[in-house]
Amino acid sequence: MPLALSRRDLLLAGTVSLLSFPARADASRRVVSLGGAVTETLYRLGREPEIVGVDSTSQFPPDALKTKPNLGYVRALGAEGLLSLKPDLVLAIEGAGPPDVLNLVAQAGVPIVRVPEDPSAQGVLARIDAVARAVGAEAAGEALASDVRSRFAILDRARAGAGPGLRVLAVLSLQNGRPLVGGRGTTADGMLRLAGAVNAAENLEGWKPLSDEGVIAARPDVVLRVVRGDGRGEDVLALPAFAATPAGRARALVAMDGLYLLGFGPRTPDAALDLVAALSAAGRRG
Repeated sequence: MPLALSRRDLLLAGTVSLLSFPARADASRRVVSLGGAVTETLYRLGREPEIVGVDSTSQFPPDALKTKPNLGYVRALGAEGLLSLKPDLVLAIEGAGPPDVLNLVAQAGVPIVRVPEDPSAQGVLARIDAVARAVGAEAAGEALASDVRSRFAILDRARAGAGPGLRVLAVLSLQNGRPLVGGRGTTADGMLRLAGAVNAAENLEGWKPLSDEGVIAARPDVVLRVVRGDGRGEDVLALPAFAATPAGRARALVAMDGLYLLGFGPRTPDAALDLVAALSAAGRRG
């Protein structure tokens, strides 16, 4: 049985590689990017030539999945496919795995750097810093972080002028007719906070299916439907339980692309600003 490595071992392994990465992109370097926010940040830092593989959540920019090998879902990776790309460095969002797979990759001598996954404004800036340091792009990272901070400042002003926060229920999907909603600690909760909204599922932890009674008790003013691309997903407001809520009576539904909304990469202040505007419009309908 292979020896499991601790997170400290993995981080130390990653640190060894940081000294050898150049200030400019070097196509001879081979970086595997695991996590949509990591890939988006690498592109914004001008390190696209170094990327030799991505995961299936790396959908922005669109060229990432069109031009780079797809290693599959970020939480269900395989060691063989990853090692076949002969990477010099693996940059992995904290939730990437399974852990045993990354342990095997580290034991094969590939440095791994874990990127924090905190769904907040500070978390976005910390991710930019971690990715920039990992590939020796500190100056580009500082410039990108400055740009993102300025857009968070615009968001702060928009949020302050939007009035009292609405109660919003974020629905990811339907499971056996029940909405799967984002409670405390989820990316949906983090985005609602950025937009100045009240999470109507704040009494739950994580992503949980909500009963009819729970939907009614949540009393959402607006339902935020997380969708793929520009679709609207199932009409959750058609479910009987929603008819008894303010959102259901007002037909107050906002649909947004999940990767844009919940990715917590460099586009996050823009996504939050779009959400502020959409919630304000939906609230006026109510």
